Amino acid sequence: MANPFSIEGKRFFITGGTRGIGRAISLRFARAGASVFANYVRDEKSALQLKGEAEAEGLSLELCRADITSPKGLQRVKEVIDREGTAFDGMIHCAATGVHKPIEELTPRHFEWTFSLNVASFLEIFKLLRTRLTGGSTVVAISSMGAVFAVPNYALIGSSKASLESIARSMAAEYANQGIRINVIRPGSVLTDVWKVIPDGEARLNETRSRTPLGRLVTSDEVACAAQFLCSQASSGMIGHTLVIDGGKSIIE
Repeated sequence: MANPFSIEGKRFFITGGTRGIGRAISLRFARAGASVFANYVRDEKSALQLKGEAEAEGLSLELCRADITSPKGLQRVKEVIDREGTAFDGMIHCAATGVHKPIEELTPRHFEWTFSLNVASFLEIFKLLRTRLTGGSTVVAISSMGAVFAVPNYALIGSSKASLESIARSMAAEYANQGIRINVIRPGSVLTDVWKVIPDGEARLNETRSRTPLGRLVTSDEVACAAQFLCSQASSGMIGHTLVIDGGKSIIE
């Protein structure tokens, strides 16, 4: 009997796939026998480190450097997709950005920058891949708890994630009858590099730990495991679902 959790032999495009949660997903998928195309834009050092690690293990992982908020970057992604000339089995949208500022300091430029990557690029990459997606393919969007909870200085990012979840649900309903399953993962606080640039980041992480039933933060690899589940046949009945991974914090008042 085939393993319903297997993603061996499948091909995935992963935005923001060389750092943080995206990096963990790229490695887990490649180690599970999938072919991975990991997108990034600026941090070439991290991208090359990931590529080197994959090569050392004999994994199938290619880099795709492209700013997916720009026409030029989207054209670069299209060239990569067309060059492959074969079907893809899914995409995972990990790319995200935003500013940590009080609401009164937010500007239209901040909105455009944040929503263009966190939301619009998700739809644009999906549209580029659409003709290459096989029946039974999967799409996963990585959200955050700020989509449903008020988090200090996180209003703009949180609202973009709420928008991401909304458009993912609409896409899930529209494309289900074409054999494409679309779901969302909403992680709690995950220890990544992003906390280094958040004001009072360490204090907020400590507060999260103290209020989490699990007694610790969830890890990037735990999120990656959930992504693998959603991209496997084991989750074949799940469409338009938002999977929460937060160590139980959201069930505590």
